Amino acid sequence: MDNWIIYTIGFVAQLLFSSRILLQWIISERHKKVLTPNLFWEISLFASVLLFVYGYLRHDFAIMLGQVITYYIYIRNIQLEHEWKKWPFLLRLFLYFFPVVILIYGYNNNIMDRENLFNKENIPVILMALGIVSQVLFTLRFVYQWLYSEKRKVSVLPMGFWLISFAGSFLIFIYAIFRKDPVLFIGHLSGMVAYSRNIFILKKYGAEAAKVEA
Repeated sequence: MDNWIIYTIGFVAQLLFSSRILLQWIISERHKKVLTPNLFWEISLFASVLLFVYGYLRHDFAIMLGQVITYYIYIRNIQLEHEWKKWPFLLRLFLYFFPVVILIYGYNNNIMDRENLFNKENIPVILMALGIVSQVLFTLRFVYQWLYSEKRKVSVLPMGFWLISFAGSFLIFIYAIFRKDPVLFIGHLSGMVAYSRNIFILKKYGAEAAKVEA
């Protein structure tokens, strides 16, 4: 597949991720507290589908690892907001199994194997380790957010989520510089700005102001 098509998929995914943060940021600034609209999770899920495909096409395990874990957390947050069952059944079925099908297809067609993912000649082991560690850390923000939300039975974005987001995004930003990946570079540069602002809002207006706006 041509590189321009692959990068287009990646940029569209990052544009969607950035738009969800921008939407959340604008709503939070307007209400002077951190709010999370339901659309935040819906955009996240579809952006995750695209970024997963992008990572697959680039044979980039670090990207795929981060997406395949958070993917199902996005679905769970949509369920917590009682929006999931409103979607068509076939769409829900597709979204449930999409990552699994891609992984099985890639493995069975020798598109993705251990050598491809971990021993790429153009990616030093240290750089690959940085990518994996940063993606794992970035992923942990949603694991933390998921556990926090499950305990309260409502989808919220607490202070810990934003702190982990900023730390993980910073490391991925460094990874993107060495990897010469414009998609990750632009996406996480803008992301760090939004994460910093949400941390400021929470500190100034209260850490419990992370409620969901329907």
